[in-house]
Amino acid sequence: MRSRAAVLRETPGDFEIVEIDIDAPRQNELLVQTVAAGICHSDDHMRLGDLKMALPMVGGHEGAGVVVGVGPNTVGFEEGDHVVLAWIPSCGRCRWCAQGRQNLCDLGAQTLTGARPDDPDSYRFHLDGRDLAQVCGVGAFSEFTVVSVASAIKIPKHLSLEAASLAACSVGTGWGSAVKVGAVGPGDVVIVAGVGGVGIHAVQGAAMAGAAHVLVAEPIAHKRDAALAYGATAAFENLAEASDAARALTNGQGADVAILTIGVVEGSHVQEALGGIRKGGAVVVVGLGGESARHATFSAFDLALSEKRILGSLYGSCTPTYDIPMLLRLYDEGLLEIDDFISRRYPLERINDGFADMSAGEVIKGIVTYP
Repeated sequence: MRSRAAVLRETPGDFEIVEIDIDAPRQNELLVQTVAAGICHSDDHMRLGDLKMALPMVGGHEGAGVVVGVGPNTVGFEEGDHVVLAWIPSCGRCRWCAQGRQNLCDLGAQTLTGARPDDPDSYRFHLDGRDLAQVCGVGAFSEFTVVSVASAIKIPKHLSLEAASLAACSVGTGWGSAVKVGAVGPGDVVIVAGVGGVGIHAVQGAAMAGAAHVLVAEPIAHKRDAALAYGATAAFENLAEASDAARALTNGQGADVAILTIGVVEGSHVQEALGGIRKGGAVVVVGLGGESARHATFSAFDLALSEKRILGSLYGSCTPTYDIPMLLRLYDEGLLEIDDFISRRYPLERINDGFADMSAGEVIKGIVTYP
């Protein structure tokens, strides 16, 4: 079949809207009509060339839609099912899945090649007669997509697919960075640096975990206001001010956890966050950066003698098959907000406007919606 899709041909570059060819789903694959897809900094890093990937590629790693075709001998799904398209597939068999760490599943090795999760030489998208990469095996910036069942999480049909699309990445990444990676507990003092589509859920996660103080570092006023409305106890323009506040609250010790959900994390952010946490505290690194951000300078002496920790966070250490339905249940029960953070909706033709608005800080979260 044919589908309109946003294709990235070169980096740095913008997405181009073209018609592509899509194969029919094979065994253990689904044909999904995309309803909504998140505009995320991860796709922006791909667009800018910070993340090296196969090109040309259909973007969109964060989405949700309706199953309109089921491959032969594929069990557990039927046409009409609503699914979240998980950007990290889970095989259920590798060491990491067996340990309950699906976010590290070995199938994730193919996320930037654009091939099938279990076959590096197999593709379902084609352009002008040539194979076309499909980011993370999802390709949510296409009206229709073919995904492995390892990348599809079935959800109740009454849930908003716009909200569900964000559970594919930003909700779990932010919430998990506080609750799972940072292990925020009752009474903690937490700093969240950067309040975008991920950071706002780190704020909610920290508050939900019982933090006494959730201090936000965010230079844009409307984002600070949103954080204060949904769990932050104080908001500051920068990390230095938030760190000073944390020390003032703790007799000079510093925050228990600092979470870096800045869109582009620099090495200096890691260094500054380490200075704002207490002995035994943790810095959780969530955001990515360009080539210049791949190295951080800090005192190994202080790290050792103070037992401070630097923790990486991939999808907030969430397990997609469990945590996506769980987070959407919290949303459904009114305990986790998602809808209010969708600042703007864009048709596929305006996808580059969405990335421009995100980079300018005009939105907390933008999404692509399909008619």
